[in-house]
Amino acid sequence: MRPKHPPTIEPLSPDFEATHFRQALSRFATGVTVITTFAPDAQKGDTASSSFVGITASSFNSVSLTPPLVLWSLGHRASSLPLFHAGTHYVVNVLAVDQLDLCQRFSSGQGDRFAQTDYSLGQAGLPILKGALAWFECHNRSRYDEGDHVIFVGEVERCGLSDGGQPLVYQNSQFSTLQKLP
Repeated sequence: MRPKHPPTIEPLSPDFEATHFRQALSRFATGVTVITTFAPDAQKGDTASSSFVGITASSFNSVSLTPPLVLWSLGHRASSLPLFHAGTHYVVNVLAVDQLDLCQRFSSGQGDRFAQTDYSLGQAGLPILKGALAWFECHNRSRYDEGDHVIFVGEVERCGLSDGGQPLVYQNSQFSTLQKLP
């Protein structure tokens, strides 16, 4: 016997306020990343170095092992959106708990975020942050406009990881790290 398909149901209008939705989302613990890309024509002293731009993001997620795909999202009102949208590559740097200062620096939108940042350049010529727990050099494979954000899907060309350290975790508007359960 073939299973019956459920009847078509139209989406319902949300039955909550935006503040309530934001509070519910804040209960989900997530890792913290800094995503870097090229900033052609940037002026030193702006929110970028003379060559790069970077942002803090907690919207990072894996998509597929074959091919190796990851995703993250950026708001339509972000000043760096045109650079990430037009760029061919970016690096997702997964932050360790001792990199809270980097998280805050790259989320502030103030000054040259790379001036006091220790990094090396990956094969695509983009910053890989020293001390990151993991990093993913990605080709900017596709972008999807959804709601008030753009979802970026990156095809991972190279990746690396550190031998230890605890992740920086964001949950309920606070930073923390993981504790193993007994």
